Amino acid sequence: MDHLVGGRLRIPAFQRGFVWDAERVAFFMDSVYKGYPFGNLLLWRTRQELTHERDLGPYQLPAGDPEYPIDYVLDGQQRLTSLFGVFQNSLQAREPDERFNVYFDRQAEDSLQSSQFFALPLDQPVDSARYFPLRVLFDVVAYRQATEPLEGDDLLLIDEMQTRFKEVQVPTQTFETDDRGRVAIVFERVNRLGVELDTLQLLSAWTWSDDFFLQEKFEDLGEDLEPFGFKLVGEDTNLLLRCCSAIIQGEAAPAALMQLDGDEVRERFDEISNGILGAIDFLRTNLHVGSMANLPFGTLIVPLAVFFSAKGNSSVVCTSAQRKALLKWFWRSSFSRRYSSDVIRKLELDIQAMLQLKGDVDDSLIDIDAPVWRSFFTGSMFNTSSVNTKTFVLLLTQAQPRSFVSGAPISLQRVLKDYNRNEFHHLYPRRYLKDLGYETSDINGLANFVFMARADNNKLGGEAPSMYRRHLPGDGQAAILRHALCPASLFSDDYDLFLEARGETLTRAAKALVADGELDVALSSYIADDWDPDDIPF
Repeated sequence: MDHLVGGRLRIPAFQRGFVWDAERVAFFMDSVYKGYPFGNLLLWRTRQELTHERDLGPYQLPAGDPEYPIDYVLDGQQRLTSLFGVFQNSLQAREPDERFNVYFDRQAEDSLQSSQFFALPLDQPVDSARYFPLRVLFDVVAYRQATEPLEGDDLLLIDEMQTRFKEVQVPTQTFETDDRGRVAIVFERVNRLGVELDTLQLLSAWTWSDDFFLQEKFEDLGEDLEPFGFKLVGEDTNLLLRCCSAIIQGEAAPAALMQLDGDEVRERFDEISNGILGAIDFLRTNLHVGSMANLPFGTLIVPLAVFFSAKGNSSVVCTSAQRKALLKWFWRSSFSRRYSSDVIRKLELDIQAMLQLKGDVDDSLIDIDAPVWRSFFTGSMFNTSSVNTKTFVLLLTQAQPRSFVSGAPISLQRVLKDYNRNEFHHLYPRRYLKDLGYETSDINGLANFVFMARADNNKLGGEAPSMYRRHLPGDGQAAILRHALCPASLFSDDYDLFLEARGETLTRAAKALVADGELDVALSSYIADDWDPDDIPF
């Protein structure tokens, strides 16, 4: 609290405002009182004062002594503001805030679960025989006046309550640096731990000053992409900054982000925008990617944006060889889970390789080892948010799947734009397999899934495949199976036999994508099954 009043502890502009409500503040006080853990404050100590800062809730913090370093709060602002607002008596709030008008309820049961603290309205009288104000705990005179009517157990209770708060140690973790590259790396790693820190706003608060309207350009780009299902690109400022850095500086490392110049980004924004739009058009047109949610890694957009970046109103048109190289790079990156580790180094390699490919110098871009094993499909569980599942779904799209009920081609752009679990269902119904004693892990492997709308799935029901086969159009069954990369042994009612054949079918198709970038339009060569579906009559 002394550091806040003295201007040595401050809130950077890239932090969101104070959003806790009165109930949450009071509940937090109860946790502190009972000695429950409430997490570290993460502080960044620097001598470089930020251009833009934020108030601490309703309090405007005074300037600090320039001779001393400043601790900027990166994580823990809500907790810090709550503690300061409830207990401080030095600063005047811009306007009264009842969220900090917290009292200790002397009549509340001393429970491990229930709270003994409540935020009371400012405009209503308070029963002083029951409620004791926390705002006086660190004010000697006010505390003496508030406790003067108390005696015996009542006074002991309040003194004990004050002692607990006075002895609380707020845990902090501080990193100290003025090195922009190191700050950027810390930001990136802390983001991976679930603490959201916005690099764009850091740049604005630290160096870009009045160039912060670039945020509006990013938002406008997101609006342009919304009709195509890619609005989230415009909201992912760290991804956009990586695209900016990759296009302008040829690298996307955190240190490179910190060296971005706001004026240059603004002057070359058409080049950046063209690159991102070109990358997304390539993904939509060539790979049927319908939204950001379909991509195994959002990072894939960065190297593609470098390849498609162009000045003014011009655009990059792929040659046939370039297109094939880009497709092979995409599939090899996806099946090898390329960006799941060592992201910065691999991005650097891919950015430079994209520049080489763009100049028709070489195709080192595709020099990625990506072996595909059947276990990828038989051993991975279906989960729409996982990398393996997204890769599997995009593999299925390359075969142009058809409805199992009507036989009509599925509208992939519509389905993938609203990407969710309802568009995918089991080939061997879950209920059917459970009755046979199969475990959930066996039932929910990738190899047992296919594009299938909920309405189609409901019509087919939970019967054995040989039974629900009657709902498929008789003259279109072979084409439906082929476009689903599904062997005919689906109708054998032998799940183990089917899994082996489907896993092999998917593996052959995946290897074709890794090797050639595309599937053979006939598709028949991928179907690993010599089982005759006519062995089971309708």
